[in-house]
Amino acid sequence: MDDLKLPLFLGGFALFFLIESLAAKRPWQEPRGQRLRMHAGMAVFNTVALKLIILAPFLYWTEYIASQGWGLAPMLGYSGFGGIIATIIVLDMFDYWWHRFNHRVGLLWRFHKVHHVDTHVDVTTALRFHPGELFISFFVKLVWIAVWGPSLVAFAAFEIAVSMASQFHHSNIDFPDRWERVLRLFIVTPRFHTSHHTVSRRTGDANFATIFIIWDHLFGTYREPDETEMKELGLAEGRDDYLSFVTWLTEPFAQRNQNQDDPERQSTT
Repeated sequence: MDDLKLPLFLGGFALFFLIESLAAKRPWQEPRGQRLRMHAGMAVFNTVALKLIILAPFLYWTEYIASQGWGLAPMLGYSGFGGIIATIIVLDMFDYWWHRFNHRVGLLWRFHKVHHVDTHVDVTTALRFHPGELFISFFVKLVWIAVWGPSLVAFAAFEIAVSMASQFHHSNIDFPDRWERVLRLFIVTPRFHTSHHTVSRRTGDANFATIFIIWDHLFGTYREPDETEMKELGLAEGRDDYLSFVTWLTEPFAQRNQNQDDPERQSTT
């Protein structure tokens, strides 16, 4: 299944990029080619750099945990297809909390804000992450694997599901209200996630789910999207698209961020 990750990622990206081109929800405020080049460059850099550093130990750790039968999944008897489904659900809950911590812990926010500074959310925003955030999340996922104990196939399925969900809900598309209401009973939609990228703290500091929307309902962070609020995306301070490769890499270490490590920051994400 790991061999399917790249073709599914590229195929999904191409599909949502095409749909955006034909039926964009919000008018384009920047040259799409510039955004695509910059964000794709970020993704390539992250993929190459992190695979060189963490891929081998990550695979070894996952296989070792599975071979020892450690974790809640084998303890509860989850294996095969059922194990894959259970892994996607449970790790999506873990991912909800990890996302929430990225908004609450100053050091984590320094890196995560690079994703949220984008003032025009589209499918390329799903590529926009600082390598520091991904590097830290690697160690967090090692803990997830130790606690849950998924098979390598189940974890790969989760990674594919997260990747496809991220492309979908960052896309600059929308559904008729009737479809939206039905879809949002179960999954995170583009309208719901776009509300998380607004300047408004009401939704910017809420709506953290990645795949299944139930986590926001269960843990009290669900906020109904508001079309008026979604007219202004990004952050309240430092409104810059960071379409510079050097700025993207150095932004978390900028002096001004020392005043933005407080969880009660004026920005919203």
